[in-house]
Amino acid sequence: MSTCVFIQLRCKPGTTYRVAEKIALREIHSELYSTSGEYDLLMKLYIPGGEDVGKYINDNLLDIEGIERSMTTMTYKVF
Repeated sequence: MSTCVFIQLRCKPGTTYRVAEKIALREIHSELYSTSGEYDLLMKLYIPGGEDVGKYINDNLLDIEGIERSMTTMTYKVF
């Protein structure tokens, strides 16, 4: 069973579109949105069962150049 997480990403100024393109090419997300406010991008990601959430995000997402900061929201139950 996979774990659904929402990740907000703050990008270095002028890099948001490049970061979004790199994420899209990796095909790891379920949904990806441009947002206003403190963060630039919001993505919905399903972590494969048995994977460590933090390691998966670090290894598959946070190595993208231009990402300045991230905030991950874990989900637990669907209503």
